[in-house]
Amino acid sequence: MTQAISRPLSGIRVIGLEQYMAGPYCTMLLADAGAEVFKIERPGKGDPRRGIPPFARKDDRKKAAGYMAYNRNKKSLALNVAAPQGQEILRKLTAVSDVVVENLRPGAMDKVGLGYDGLKGVNPRLIYAMISGFGRLPGYESAYAQRPAFDIVAEAMSGVMDLIGFEDRPPTFTLYGLADVYSGMVGAYGILQALFMRERTGEGQLVDVSLLDNMLALNERMVALYSVSGKEPQRGKPEHLWPRGAFKCSDGYVALNVPDDGIWARLATAVGRPELVDDPRSADGTSRAANASFLQPILEEWMADKTRTEVVDLLNEAGMPTGPVYTAKDVFADEHFKVRGMLAEVDDPEVGRYAFARTTPHLSAAPEIPLEPSPGLGAHTREVLEGILGYSKEAVDGFVESGVVGV
Repeated sequence: MTQAISRPLSGIRVIGLEQYMAGPYCTMLLADAGAEVFKIERPGKGDPRRGIPPFARKDDRKKAAGYMAYNRNKKSLALNVAAPQGQEILRKLTAVSDVVVENLRPGAMDKVGLGYDGLKGVNPRLIYAMISGFGRLPGYESAYAQRPAFDIVAEAMSGVMDLIGFEDRPPTFTLYGLADVYSGMVGAYGILQALFMRERTGEGQLVDVSLLDNMLALNERMVALYSVSGKEPQRGKPEHLWPRGAFKCSDGYVALNVPDDGIWARLATAVGRPELVDDPRSADGTSRAANASFLQPILEEWMADKTRTEVVDLLNEAGMPTGPVYTAKDVFADEHFKVRGMLAEVDDPEVGRYAFARTTPHLSAAPEIPLEPSPGLGAHTREVLEGILGYSKEAVDGFVESGVVGV
């Protein structure tokens, strides 16, 4: 008999001690890859993102879009881990699981004996991934280790924020939650490494994920520049590269990047100004950057009577990589994203059918990612306690009555 094809992480059990974005995004990646994810939530309240707008609405029901987006394919276990009985339930679940992902306030789980040191004795094969602002791996803890952090703090301290925006304006943030989402991805990557190592050693380990580390790793160009030259890149003012940015057309903007002189020659020829290839004001990247005020009007005048589509087609035909600057409406209208399956539609029984971004990459030998809706608070409490941990219905009823769990 041929065995049914499964997702790559089918059979792996993950416990999510998580809230907001970084932890939930990490476990969503694992769930999309086939892992069985138990999301631990506080009875009665749940993940704070359940209450953060915008909301999807249907009749008198509503559900937070952010919660829906990051918590598909998971099982919700409403569990009070501050209660001794709740701690015992978590230990029993840890004994039959493979991974814990935790992004609570630093030290919160250690205080109740449920950090890595407290749980590895229950399950020596356990992989414990902790996501924090500044990192918590023993031997690598800085003076910031116990500080709380949001994504914008990591953007600021990594130097990323200093490089976003224009030279005559204050630093600004990038995408909302970028550090969280990227740290969730790095967390999943680290977990996969640890799972692979466990196949060789039979032992689990601690996976330490820092928002600040991750944003600095993304900002590697700044590190390399300062390391070899002592120079600091300047916001909105590249010294050796032009053009790079958004340029106005008749119906919006297109994005251009010219990393070398060969690409510049294609662009200059395509806009009908081949003499600019050898003009000393534009012959190389440093000259172009210094003379951007002379060159930019030339490009924008050529684009002024053309649509985004016309500009993109003409420049792409000339071998100049170019793309339109899209709005959310444009993304939903472009057939590319539908063909790629990137607008994954999830049918939620509470509020209806909505599209969310599909996780990547595509795998040729694995089935498509599952699209189960994000769970109601405590929707799987009985399934986990009775079906996996072997508690009786009466015992679970007692837990519900005492506030240890929610259903």
